[in-house]
Amino acid sequence: MIRTGLVTGAAQGIGRAIALRLAKDGLNVAVNDIEANSSELQKVQQEIEQIGRKSISIIADVSISESVEKMMQEVAQNLGSLDVVVANAGICNAKLLLDTTVEDWDRLFAVNMRGVFLCYKEAAKIMIKQGTGGKIIGACSNAGYRPTPTIGAYSATKWGVRGLTQAAAIEWAPYNITVNAYCPGIIMTSIGDMFCEGLAEFHGKTKDDVTEDFVKAIPLGRIGDPDDVASLVSFLASKNSDYITGQSILVNGGRFFS
Repeated sequence: MIRTGLVTGAAQGIGRAIALRLAKDGLNVAVNDIEANSSELQKVQQEIEQIGRKSISIIADVSISESVEKMMQEVAQNLGSLDVVVANAGICNAKLLLDTTVEDWDRLFAVNMRGVFLCYKEAAKIMIKQGTGGKIIGACSNAGYRPTPTIGAYSATKWGVRGLTQAAAIEWAPYNITVNAYCPGIIMTSIGDMFCEGLAEFHGKTKDDVTEDFVKAIPLGRIGDPDDVASLVSFLASKNSDYITGQSILVNGGRFFS
């Protein structure tokens, strides 16, 4: 039986790479993003179909409970089941804590923390009803282990994802549902660019200088690529990871360790 996956925030960057990798692994893959990214999302759906897998695209805001519940149900109804959910959608801003407003804080937590919670919860409800187990995977970050200047609020959301992932793993293990998270370091995406720009301003350097500093600090000697993250998610979504749960795994070229 062909399994079905859902990837949120899949229109670009890491989400797109994960969706395409899961399709190459043989899953039918539903993809989600917000209205502003609808044209890019449609292209990802088409790329999945070109690989030979079924796909649907769903516009939904992961911070809204009713939207997430409806999205999960739509995937199961249209593609036959819900076996793998990757709660990838996330946002970032580059601000010092003293410059972070309550509105900034609430928006980051709405998407990065509440959004992951809702995706975990609604996915688990369907997987429990199906009775066949499942794989739930969330987007964490190196910032969920080690904060840096200008992303304090973002870091707080990712520490929350780590705790949520552990709690969910314990509660849903009896249903044969594993819950894990991936923690990218500096990856060449829009969020990675924003982070480097913020650090450059904080340290009075150019963005290129900051990027070079990161490369020097990474034992493997390069900035990460979305496919590096997708490879880990491919493993976490497979049977090869059946005895792994509650883990938040760093993908950072060895820059630091958990």
